[in-house]
Amino acid sequence: QVQLVESGGGWVQPGGSLRLSCAASGFTFSQYGMIWYRQAPGKERELVASISNTGGSRNYKDSVKGRFTISRDNRKNTVYLQMNSLKPEDTAVYYCKGPFGGWGQGTQVTVSS
Repeated sequence: QVQLVESGGGWVQPGGSLRLSCAASGFTFSQYGMIWYRQAPGKERELVASISNTGGSRNYKDSVKGRFTISRDNRKNTVYLQMNSLKPEDTAVYYCKGPFGGWGQGTQVTVSS
């Protein structure tokens, strides 16, 4: 079955960095684009970044542009989200999503002093 497992979240002070990973299995990973979403308490889930199957095309939510970088390693069936210059408003549960399956458990990112 399709499985997406997020990891790499944690607590960091404003201005710090984290790198999230999403390990995929159960489908031909290299054929599909992937997306990172996040959901903060009391807010709707929102798209953060997306990447095409080859990694040649990448798009970002305006508020994270210049701070976050999405990438992928098709040999490892893994998509990454490098997050720099983190702000308290980045605090949320982060999820990865592909064309199959539902939502996983996500990984918690907390940015605070």
